[in-house]
Amino acid sequence: MAGFSTAQKLDKLGMRGSDTCELVFENCFVPEENILGKEGKGVYVLMSGLDLERLIFAAGPLGIMQACLDTVLPYIRQREQFGRPIGEFQFIQGKVADMYTALQSSRSYVYSVARDCDNGKIDSKDCAGTILCAAERATQVALQAIQCLGGNGYINEYATGRLLRDAKLYEIGAGTSEIRRIVIGRKLFKEQ
Repeated sequence: MAGFSTAQKLDKLGMRGSDTCELVFENCFVPEENILGKEGKGVYVLMSGLDLERLIFAAGPLGIMQACLDTVLPYIRQREQFGRPIGEFQFIQGKVADMYTALQSSRSYVYSVARDCDNGKIDSKDCAGTILCAAERATQVALQAIQCLGGNGYINEYATGRLLRDAKLYEIGAGTSEIRRIVIGRKLFKEQ
């Protein structure tokens, strides 16, 4: 399309398999049949799907938390210290229990809100809540996965570092955690 181009690919911290670049529009003509909504009001079209985008986006952290557990559980069964698997130590068991409950509670929240949306009940505070909850927990679960692997969690031979870097994006994309808190708080304040 004349007037449309992309700038250089950005070198990101995480989600490196997904290219990101700036979209450049310079004197770009858009035919009337390609305009969504009214001219100059495209932001409203974009924002109208934000609630569902946040809900769909919340599935990513669920996968990251599952991947963390899938990495940690075999490791703690095989890695030995003091003549026994580290998974026998209560401190490691506590970390794994926290990781598991973070995943399961986040999954339940996301699935519950998705069911509501499927039934036509779309609530912006719950859509924002699912990604807020799942994203922040995924970052914490990834940090715990690194701790469970010790020094091995810090080297790139294991997926834990990548999982942490990827988890962080979910605290930023589709509105930051801070914006999500504002959406939730504002909606709660206005409800009667």
